[in-house]
Amino acid sequence: MNCHDIQERFVDYLTGDANPAVRRAIQEHVASCAVCREELETMTLAWTKLGVLPEQKPGPALRTRFYTMLETYKGRLDEETAGAGRRGRARLADRIAAWWPKTPASQIPLSALFLAAGIMGGILLKSGPGRSVEIARLEAEVRDMRQQVSLSLLDRASPSDRLSGLSFASQLSDPNPRTLEALFKALDEDSNTNVRLAAVDALYLFRNDARVREGLVGSLTRQTSPMVQVALINLLADIKETRAAEALKSLIANRELRPEVRQKAEWGLRKLI
Repeated sequence: MNCHDIQERFVDYLTGDANPAVRRAIQEHVASCAVCREELETMTLAWTKLGVLPEQKPGPALRTRFYTMLETYKGRLDEETAGAGRRGRARLADRIAAWWPKTPASQIPLSALFLAAGIMGGILLKSGPGRSVEIARLEAEVRDMRQQVSLSLLDRASPSDRLSGLSFASQLSDPNPRTLEALFKALDEDSNTNVRLAAVDALYLFRNDARVREGLVGSLTRQTSPMVQVALINLLADIKETRAAEALKSLIANRELRPEVRQKAEWGLRKLI
C-alpha cells in the first residue's frame, strides 16, 4: 500500500476496526515513512485527547424524557404481549437470543451498559432524604464494577479482550492501585504492540496522577518497540514532565536506537529543557 492507502486506514487503526493484516501493514509502513508516522502521531494525540473532554451532565429534562420513554415502552410491551401467550413469549426470547452477542468479551460491556441504565432508572425513581446517600453508594458500586471488569479483561489471553479491558479502564475517573498496576503491566510487558499503544492512550487520561507520571518516566527506559517509544515521548512532552529529561538523554545515548526514535527523543528533550 502507498502513503495514500495507509493514511486512509488510520481511523480504522485508531478505532481498532482494522484487521490484523492491515494493522501490521500500517505499523511496517510508518516505521519507515516519516511523513505517515508524523501524521499518525498527530491523529493519535488528537484521538487520545478526545477521551478527556468533559463528560456531559444530565439536563433538567432527563426525568421527563425517562418517564416518557418508560410509558412508551410499557405501551408497546402491552401491545406485544396481549393475547400472545407462550408463542409470543417464545418469539420474544428468540429475538433476544439472536440479538444478544455470543462472545463473552462483547457480553460483558453490554451487561454493564444495562446495569448502568438500571441504576439511572433507580436513581430517577427514588425519592426521600436518603437519596444522596444511595446515589453515592451506587456510584461507588459502578466504579468498582468497571475496575473489576477492566482487570478481568486485561488478564485474558486474547489481545482483543485486553484492548477491551483498556477501553474500560479509560472510562474510570479514579483508578485504584491494582488497576494502575495492570495498565503499566500492559504497557511494559504485553507481547502485542497494539495493546501497549492502547495502554499509553489509557494512561494519558490519568496524567494528573503523580503515580502515573512517575511510572511513565520509568516505562520509557524499558520500551523496545519504536512505535511505543515515540508514543511515550509524545505523551511526556505533551504533559511537560521534566523528570523525563534524564530518561530521554539515556535513550539518545543508546547506539542501537533507531534514527527516527532518536530524532523524536531529541525533539522531546528540547521541549522539556
